[in-house]
Formats: sequence, structure tokens, C-alpha cells
Amino acid sequence: MNAIAIIAASGIGKRMQLKEGLSKQMLEIGGFAVIYHTLQAFQAATSVSAIYIATKLENKESFEAMAAAAGFTKLKAIVEGGKERQDSVNNCIKAIEEERHRGGIAPDTILVHDGARPFIRPDEIDEISNLSLLFGACVPATRPKDTIKFVGSDREFFGDTLDRSKLLQVQTPQGFRSELLIQAHEQAELEGWYATDDAALVERFFPEQLIKIFETGYHNIKITTPEDIALAEAMYQQRISG
Repeated sequence: MNAIAIIAASGIGKRMQLKEGLSKQMLEIGGFAVIYHTLQAFQAATSVSAIYIATKLENKESFEAMAAAAGFTKLKAIVEGGKERQDSVNNCIKAIEEERHRGGIAPDTILVHDGARPFIRPDEIDEISNLSLLFGACVPATRPKDTIKFVGSDREFFGDTLDRSKLLQVQTPQGFRSELLIQAHEQAELEGWYATDDAALVERFFPEQLIKIFETGYHNIKITTPEDIALAEAMYQQRISG
């Protein structure tokens, strides 16, 4: 198994209410940056041979220094992020393709992960990578805890209540056979078509491709708002204590 991981870490984190120039990727959990925890998991995953990060250029030096100090040997390149998340992932895909054309080994699968999800586990990464190779695509997800409702047409009152048993909350890393994801991004760029995640891109351009569900627990949170840092700190302390 030869999987390459793309870590999308270019978001400006508006909902974190950070001062200009600060990155939520460098906020600390247990004394380590959010991106440190994320990279640590992919470094430990046996299926992953290389890691590409898409981020803002101003983060590049600090990311490189942190990775070197931690001994993250799988970090292959830090690529400049794009205007949208999809652009950032596509920039990494192009860097992967350039490396392959220079004689590098083509990956069996590509995993795309949010840099702000620091608690993904190495064994989960490996399982998603294996399922991606077996089925073509695999996406982790959790069952919603809350009731989900449509918003009414007037935007002021609720509409129908959705059947929660048929709903899943999608997470990352999302895994795909490499040629599938590469072609989906190439076609999306040609058409100027944007999706909310990579699974939606594959669904758009390869509607016959089934996406395997990998149901996870609720630990794989995404750091989005200030409250998430306090939650993540509590989860981290619980994990290291027991």
C-alpha cells in the first residue's frame, strides 16, 4: 500500500475570531500546535508514504521548522494554498503529479484531510486507505446526535424533519484511488466547478463510483470556533491520562 496524504491547512479561520496574521493551525492543544497533532497521526500511519501540506506562504517556515524538530520524515512538500479549499487540494495534486513525472512512485490512493482535525488516529487512516483501494473511494462519517430539519422557504420557520437514521456527518480523511481523484480535479478545473468536498467532486464526475462509508467515533472533531479549542484540550488530556 502506497498512500499519499494531502493536508488542507490554508483556511483563514474566520470563525476562530483570530487576529490578522494568526493561523488556527498554530493554536496549541496540550502544548503542541493543531497541525502538529494532525501530522503526527499521518506520520504514524503505516499506509502513508508521503505528506503534502497546502497552506499560506507565511506559514511555510514555521511548519517546516516544526516538522523538522518533530522528526516528521514523511513531509514531502509544503505547497501554496489556493483561493478555495478545492484549489489548495488541486495544487497539491499537481505537485504529486510533477513528482511522479520526475520518476517518483505513483500512489495507490490519495487521502485528503483537514489540517484542523487533529485527533484522527493512525489505524483509522490505514483502514480508510485500504478501503479506498478496495472500493475506489472511502469517506469517514458519524451519525448525527441532533434532530435535523429543513429550513422553510420563508427562512424564518422550520420545514420538514429529516430522518436521522438515513443521515451521516461527513469527515476527513477522504480517500480515493489516485487516478479517480486526479481526474475529478482535472475535470473540475476545466469546467470551473466547485464542490464542498472531494467526495462531491467524485460524485459529480464519476456518478457510477460508489463511496464506501467508514463510520467513526466522535473524537475526530474539526477546530472551527474558539469553543473547539477548549473541547480539544479536554479530549487531549483525557487521552494522555488513560
